[in-house]
Parts: sequence; structure tokens; C-alpha cells
Amino acid sequence: MDNLTQQAEEIEVLKAIFEDAWIYNKKTDSYSIAITKDIELWVTLNPDYPSTKPPKYELWAPNLNRFQKDLIDKSFFDIFRENQGGPIIYQWIEKLKDISFKTYTDVKIDTPVDCQDNAKIKVRKNERNSKMLHISHGGIITDRRSSFQGHVCKVTNFDDVREFYNILLENRKIAQANHNILAYRINTTKDTLLQDCDDDGENHAGGRLLHLLQIMDIKNVAVVVTRWYGGILLGPDRFKHINNAARQALSAAGYVSNK
Repeated sequence: MDNLTQQAEEIEVLKAIFEDAWIYNKKTDSYSIAITKDIELWVTLNPDYPSTKPPKYELWAPNLNRFQKDLIDKSFFDIFRENQGGPIIYQWIEKLKDISFKTYTDVKIDTPVDCQDNAKIKVRKNERNSKMLHISHGGIITDRRSSFQGHVCKVTNFDDVREFYNILLENRKIAQANHNILAYRINTTKDTLLQDCDDDGENHAGGRLLHLLQIMDIKNVAVVVTRWYGGILLGPDRFKHINNAARQALSAAGYVSNK
């Protein structure tokens, strides 16, 4: 995949993750996001990213000292070096959040919302390995009569993924949906990464869902997004809703930072 294609996919995922907080400035052809009220990150993509060079960045942080800014710069470079050839902007943002929230000890950090407030949690025993699977469900997104809902489960092997999927299909409404799009990433005992996806008839949707997990660097999780088609073609908007449905479910399950 060439650099421009990877950049376009990464920007689409970042829009789905951060929504209106991820801002494009047409005049400077750059993107920005506010980390706190006095820390803002500006990112400018270049033709060599992500294959050989990181994107350019500017940091507006008047209250950070030189040592802290040097730490951020080193952290950003380390992230690029360890992930060269792949998307890194989400990891940059999360690293900047970590550093800024450690620095500003007086900043109020909102308590993470209990997933049970936003989603029903279903606990089911996996008969294959005698352990409990915890499944959470995000809210339903509706657009032009089509509906999307994300489902998330912590998994440690492929049997968990299969059991999670089968449990979802026990629900008649989910089983009768037009698409149940799947993606998962698992750290195996051999320190290798097992990851795969299934479009379930929605072309390219599984790959985009897996790309979301890769950018967010989430492992040992399986995500299914259910789509009920309402008879009206949504075009590219359907991918935005699929990503948003997945992110809502990941947030409800505690995989997305609430900082």
C-alpha cells in the first residue's frame, strides 16, 4: 500500500475516533487536536510518511519546560522508529496525553464511565476452555434507515473469537442482520500477533475495522459491528458509521481512554 493511501485511511480512522476534536486546517494543509486547554498538537503529513519519515509536528504548550518538550520529541521519534511503515499519529496523541496528564497534576481527569451505564454486559462461559467471556455492546447508530451496533469481547485465542461470534448469533436480530463484520487481534503465547478480519459481505469493511484496532494499538480483543441495511445506499458514510460503532463499543468496554 502506498503512502498516500495509508495516509487517507489513517485520517479517516482518526476522524472516527476523535470526531470534531480532530480538525483539518485547509490553509496550512495540517491537522490539529487539543490535548488540554493549553496543549495542542499540529500534524502535517509529507509524501515520505509512513514509509521513511514521520509526519512533521508542532506543539503549542506554553507551560511545558524544555525537558518535557524534549521528552515528547524523543517519545515521538521512538514511536515512529518502532512502527516505521505503519500509522503512528494515534500513538503520538496518546503518548502526549500520558505526558501532559502526568505533568498537570491539577488537571481534573474525568472518571471513566461505567460500561454498564452505556451498554449491557453479557457474561458467558466458553465451554471449550472453561473460562468466562465478557461481551459488551455499544449504542445503535442510525442513518437513513440503516442501523449499526458494535460488540466487543476480550479474547486470548481463536476459540474465544469463534465462541464470541456464535454467542452474538444466538440473538435473532443480530443473526438476521445483513452484515456482522469481524476483526480481532491477539497476542499469542509465542509472542506473535494473530490478527484477521471478515467482511461478511460488506466489501473492505473488515479490513477497515482491523485497521482501526491497529491504529489504536488494541490487542487481545475481538470486535463485531452489526449492520442492518435499511434499503438506502449510504456510500462511504457506512464506513464512518462502522468505525464509530466499533469505537463506542470499545469505549463502553474500557478499551478507549476517557482522558
